Amino acid sequence: MRYTDLPLPDAPTLYVQTVGQGDDLVLLHGWGMHSGIWEDTVEALCDYYRVTILDLPGHGYSRDVTVGSTLRELTQAVAAAVPKTPAIWLGWSLGGLIAQRLAIDCPERMNKLILVGSSPCFVRRSDWPHAMELTVLHQFAASLNRDYRATMKRFLALEVHGSDHATEQLRVLRELVFQHGEPNCNVLRDGLQVLQDTDLRAELHHIRCSTLVLLGRRDNLVPPNAGVATCALLPNARSHTFEHAAHAPFFSHSQEFIEQLRWFLND
Repeated sequence: MRYTDLPLPDAPTLYVQTVGQGDDLVLLHGWGMHSGIWEDTVEALCDYYRVTILDLPGHGYSRDVTVGSTLRELTQAVAAAVPKTPAIWLGWSLGGLIAQRLAIDCPERMNKLILVGSSPCFVRRSDWPHAMELTVLHQFAASLNRDYRATMKRFLALEVHGSDHATEQLRVLRELVFQHGEPNCNVLRDGLQVLQDTDLRAELHHIRCSTLVLLGRRDNLVPPNAGVATCALLPNARSHTFEHAAHAPFFSHSQEFIEQLRWFLND
C-alpha cells in the first residue's frame, strides 16, 4: 500500500497510518499542520522502512481528539497510538519537542532521533540566543482569536520566508494546510503555550541514542546556530544545515533532505 492509498479514519480517534516494511520510522509534524506534509518523505522511504504518520491531537483528522495541554500529555498520547516497538523518531518543529520528550522519558522506544527545524527551547532566553523572540509567539496567539485562518497563512509564510522558490512553496502549503480539515483553535493556542514554556536543555544529556539535527540556514523560527548549540547538549549528535532552506527543508529541498536521512539511517 502506498501513502496515497491510505484510508481515511472512520472514528474520532488519533489519526495514525502505517505503510511500508522494515525498521519502524515515526514522523511527527509541526504546529498547525498535519501528516500530509510528509507525503514525499513517506514515498521515498516506505520501501525500506515501516513508516508511521499521525495527525497530532487537535490537528487534521485528529481535530476532535483532546488529550491535555502539556508537552508530556501530548507525548504520552503519541506514544500510546503508534507501534510499541523501538523506532527511529523524526520530529519537525513542535513534533521535535515531542520526540525529545519521548527520548528523555522512554529511551527504550528510541533507536535514533532526528530533529528538523527544532531545538530544546524555542524562545530566546538570556543564556539561549538561538531562538525566536517571545513577542512572535504572543502575536500569533493574539491573532488566533481574531482570524485563525489568516494566522495560519501568516505562519506558513514565515516558515518558507527566505527559502528558494518561497512563493511557489507558500502556494502549495496554503493548499495543503486544511487538506485534513481545520485544526482545533484551542489546541493551537495550547501548542503555542507549549512552545513558549518548554525548555528541555537541562534534560538532553539523558538522550543517549544517535541524533541528527537538521536546520535551514534561512529559518526565521529556529536559527541555524541552534543546531550546534543543541548538539553540544547531546551525548551523541551531529547537525546539518541546508544552505538555501528555511523552516521546512523536507518540503523545500526534499531530495537533499532524503539524502541526509539515508546517510544518517544507514550509518
